[in-house]
Amino acid sequence: PTPAVAYLTSSLRAELGVMISASHNPHYDNGIKLFGPDGYKLDDAIEAEISQLAAGSIALAEPENLGRARRMLDSVGRYVEFAKAAFPRDLRLDGMKIVVDCANGAAYKTAPTVLYELGAEVIPLGVSPDGTNINAGVGSTAPDACIAKVLETGAHAGIALDGDADRVHVIDETGQIVDGDQILALIARRWMQSDRLAHGGVVATIMSNMGLERHLEGMGVFLRRTAVGDRHVVAEMRKHGFNVGGEQSGHVVLTDYVTTGDGLIAALQVLAAVVAAGRPASEVCKLFSPW
Repeated sequence: PTPAVAYLTSSLRAELGVMISASHNPHYDNGIKLFGPDGYKLDDAIEAEISQLAAGSIALAEPENLGRARRMLDSVGRYVEFAKAAFPRDLRLDGMKIVVDCANGAAYKTAPTVLYELGAEVIPLGVSPDGTNINAGVGSTAPDACIAKVLETGAHAGIALDGDADRVHVIDETGQIVDGDQILALIARRWMQSDRLAHGGVVATIMSNMGLERHLEGMGVFLRRTAVGDRHVVAEMRKHGFNVGGEQSGHVVLTDYVTTGDGLIAALQVLAAVVAAGRPASEVCKLFSPW
């Protein structure tokens, strides 16, 4: 997953992280995401400079100066343990039946493994990538498949990731979508109650619903808005020290754990709230009515 590349780039003290993915798009829209040594996406100016170089003639290294490639065999295990550590140690997912839709994308191994090892009964969906079926009728951009599977199996919740797993929609047991705005509200409330919410604020974009802003105001939390795009959200969070931010589309950035959107870690925060409350997801996850 994209957040795993960001995490490993920093953890392994690498100079660059490169994610090749269609993200939430069809396979023919494959692109790249670049991360610096600190695990954050490269600045716009640096990416523009790279694009200019790629559009021109690039001086290639001489054969004797080429590097070596090696496969990192434990990368999946490293990220699985990292993601599990974001779930409260005093909670488990035992007794919960969870559909996890991996959009035939990058999280097809990691997400089901994390949920299973935390105790859940896992119903996998979209876990057969073939290089061309990413986001094809599954995942967060096509949530009907996850909704149908939740209702069919009587699951307690569903998690619909996008192809590179940096965004998520949660599905409650009634088949209703819990979007990024509701997830932000839920995490902000829990983190404020445990004195974890940095600087009393949340960062979101101009696309977030006014209902979210009013709900946060009612808790004494202010919402700082940015232009559309997770990199704008992250830039604002870094500038002012906020640790909760995201987009209505399901990008949720929790800088206590990660440097970019991480759909799985965001979903784990939601599931922790459901387990701690001991109530259905439909009751726990809808904190406000959208305007």
